[in-house]
Amino acid sequence: MSTEQFDAVIVGAGFGGMGAAIQLNRLGYRNIAILDREDDLGGTWHVNRYPGLTVDVPSTTYSYWFEPNPYWSRLYAPGAELKSYAEHVADKYDLRRYMRFNTTVEGARWDEESQTWQVSLQGGQTLRAQFLILATGYLCQPKKPDIPGIEDFAGTVLHAQEWNDDYALRGRKAAIIGTGSTGVQLIPKLAEDVAELTVYQRTPIWVMPKFDLAFGPAAQRLFARFPVTQQLLRRSSDLFLDIMVTIAMWKFRQFRPVNTAAARIGALHRFLAIRDKELRRKLTPNYDFGCKRPTLSNVYYRTFNKPHVHLETAGIERIEPDGIVGRDGVKRAVDTLVLATGFDVWESNLPAIPVIGRQGRDLGKWWRENRFQAYEGMTVPMFPNMVTQASPYAWVGMSWFDTVEYQMRHMKRLFGELQRTGGRTFEVTEEANDRFLDRMLTLLDDSVFRLGDCTNSRSYWFNSSGEAPLFRPTSIRQAVKEQEHFPLTDYQIA
Repeated sequence: MSTEQFDAVIVGAGFGGMGAAIQLNRLGYRNIAILDREDDLGGTWHVNRYPGLTVDVPSTTYSYWFEPNPYWSRLYAPGAELKSYAEHVADKYDLRRYMRFNTTVEGARWDEESQTWQVSLQGGQTLRAQFLILATGYLCQPKKPDIPGIEDFAGTVLHAQEWNDDYALRGRKAAIIGTGSTGVQLIPKLAEDVAELTVYQRTPIWVMPKFDLAFGPAAQRLFARFPVTQQLLRRSSDLFLDIMVTIAMWKFRQFRPVNTAAARIGALHRFLAIRDKELRRKLTPNYDFGCKRPTLSNVYYRTFNKPHVHLETAGIERIEPDGIVGRDGVKRAVDTLVLATGFDVWESNLPAIPVIGRQGRDLGKWWRENRFQAYEGMTVPMFPNMVTQASPYAWVGMSWFDTVEYQMRHMKRLFGELQRTGGRTFEVTEEANDRFLDRMLTLLDDSVFRLGDCTNSRSYWFNSSGEAPLFRPTSIRQAVKEQEHFPLTDYQIA
């Protein structure tokens, strides 16, 4: 079988992969392959189609700065509009020509002799590329719960990430496992249709009021005709989110009262929605605000006031063909089981595929044995010509686009230096990587992760060692600024 040669192979056709491809195009690279195991582009916004799906960051912020969308229907747009936005970006920047769907990447290995990456595909084909861009995202490996008897359930199982739109929920006796951000969006919608709904909660989540508003045709025309109006709105939402994340998460030592105030707002939100003290107690988080991603909803708490909605917090003992038995011995008859159990971020996703660098270094194994680390959240020693987007200390702010765009700036400067010097390979030095890791760990000393009470949060932000190396513990502004000033000598270019 012949081996195709590319300038770059990008693994993932979501917003991260598309952003990387746009930047590569700007740098003059045209021979690109964007590979995705799904049947269309959009990443998580293609895979997720469950009822109630919306973005939980203002849409004005949840988009590329260089490609604003004046046609959002709401401040918090529904998921279908994010999918449409992804299609618009792909069409405008002519990215579909690079995309190959239903293509599963089995692994990538650096070949020292040819100075290229060998990317192995399911089916036996191998692609060669000068550059490898891992754009698989943090939330691409759904977590299936390991509950005794789940395989023997005789009813219908619906996964939030594999939703069956043809299945009729009306009149069903349903149960949902999971009360993270997906569950918070799904539960009110399920309650509208099913005859009975049991919610199995392991960990309560911080749910805050949602200040949403519709953008009617007049507002959309205004944004389209006078882009500065939407830019002003975006600057406001950007600034608010950046300040709140910075002081509530990264400056916890100095601004602990902010977390306390946020917790009180959440408590008031619960109190106004639920008057049953015991129910309110069960829905109250017993960890500090900021330890786990909070979510926004004005209808989630009120859903539990409905007589056909039941909250179970004792845990699940086992699943039987016709129902679920709790650890308190109570069995509830169920014909539909909905799984909103989130994603496996650590065990099977960092990295999402086997990656072997110089001298046979296995990226996943090395991260687990030497701490999760990546220089500027992007590059790793011993892995030449590789950029990894969803990596340790990469995620900045709450909008994924903030991460993608600061990384695009880094690529512009790094690849530009490679072109200027006539080099073929770049590789971050061990010294630069160590220096960056030390700085991230020092910054985390002031964070809610180190100083707050996060013991009971069960947050996917923490790995099995109790560390929280997903986020870059700086403001977005700082992350962007550093891409213009990182020393180019931090890379060996040859």
